Amino acid sequence: MKEKSKYNVLEMKDYILSRAKINANTAIILGSGMGAFADRLNNPTYISYDDIPNYPISTVKGHSGELTIGNLKNVPLIIAKGRFHYYEGYDIETITLPIRLFNLLGVKRIIITNAAGSLDLALTPGEMMIIDSHMDCTFRESLSVPKKYNSKRYHDPSFTITARDCAEKIGISISKGTYCWTMGPAYETPDEVSFFQSIGGNAVGMSTVPEIQQAAELDMRILSISIITNYAAGIINKPLSHEEVIEVSSQVKDDFANLLTEIITAI
Repeated sequence: MKEKSKYNVLEMKDYILSRAKINANTAIILGSGMGAFADRLNNPTYISYDDIPNYPISTVKGHSGELTIGNLKNVPLIIAKGRFHYYEGYDIETITLPIRLFNLLGVKRIIITNAAGSLDLALTPGEMMIIDSHMDCTFRESLSVPKKYNSKRYHDPSFTITARDCAEKIGISISKGTYCWTMGPAYETPDEVSFFQSIGGNAVGMSTVPEIQQAAELDMRILSISIITNYAAGIINKPLSHEEVIEVSSQVKDDFANLLTEIITAI
């Protein structure tokens, strides 16, 4: 028998609808240091996570913990500025809560973004990568070699094509690749990086995969994009830090915002 949820998502939905009119078909989850994109919305309504009944709080620097609801070029949007991570002590039900809430609010398309480390010298910090496949490298459920998931259920191929076309249109370099999800909070070791490379990983991070899995279960169409903010451990001889992640995200925020704007109006 399915366990009862500890979250009253209907109560959260009702509260949000009491604060803003929702007719959005598309929602966006913004990764570390990417919150400035939400400033592009017209006539925005801001709802702090603190104000939503029984809603969890993001504790990570670069995640402000706020929903922004508004329009961008006449496209209604819901934007989550801040997500929840396994390493914060949250369980999978909590990590994926925003996806279920968006679904109840009528969202059918989700754009999931993150900051990620490169597993390839050719994929340099400041570049962007469309996630066209993913692997759960947390080993929470099995010690087997992680399986690569690349079906259209998780990564909509038409959205991938649209994102590449939009990047080309505005002159932004973008690649496609496989994202490896690790548990955190510690960055991956050089040995772990070598393993991820050996199984076909291109980028590594501590989020996104649970959100992709939940969105797929709800039959949402999914596009996921990483901003490459650093090389993973052992790729180059330089220590890793969250400050570097935020710094690089800030440096590319305009390109990122321009790309998202093009994608949103194209899909």
